Amino acid sequence: MTKAELIDEVARASDLSRKHTEVIVDAVFSSILDALREGDKVELRGFGSFRLRRRGSRSGRNPKTGEGVVVPEKVVPHFKPGKELRELINRD
Repeated sequence: MTKAELIDEVARASDLSRKHTEVIVDAVFSSILDALREGDKVELRGFGSFRLRRRGSRSGRNPKTGEGVVVPEKVVPHFKPGKELRELINRD
């Protein structure tokens, strides 16, 4: 599902205009991004949680030349699905 499809689905379910729904969806995504930028954890009960994880530096290689390179440490977003989401997906 793309962001546009999500906006269309929410607009249909809520009887709001597409433009109003787009503002709401953008606000939700923006709030999640702002919280992660500040180092906070975002938890949506029944859906899952977003948090940041550190990846340490490591050695890699340039696939074109085969030369070894050092990949620096970085922070990456991580999503952990909630119990209800896992159960819905794994239901037979």
